[in-house]
Amino acid sequence: MADIIKLGPNEYVIREGDASDSMYYVQSGTLCVLKRKGDIDSQIGTIIAGELVGEMSFLDQNPRSASVKAMTECELIEIPHEKFQSLMDSHPKWFRSLINTLLERLRKANSRIRV
Repeated sequence: MADIIKLGPNEYVIREGDASDSMYYVQSGTLCVLKRKGDIDSQIGTIIAGELVGEMSFLDQNPRSASVKAMTECELIEIPHEKFQSLMDSHPKWFRSLINTLLERLRKANSRIRV
């Protein structure tokens, strides 16, 4: 059974720099993605129902690259790393290689974002 996470407005689900052990499927609500520069958080994106959040760090096990907090009441399904890993182990090795290649390219693109 999946864990359901409920957030109220301004509650964080992810903090920039933290370790990652889960990603989340947004069932309802809206979240904002924040990137810190100095003492200021700048909004760089929005996540809505039907999207995943925290997937990059979850997949490559790097620290979280941004913070994510609820803008409205939100309901998320938590996907723990160990459950996902058992699913990945059942796929061919090239599938994991595809995911890693896409992640690397996305990380490089994200590093060019200026806030």
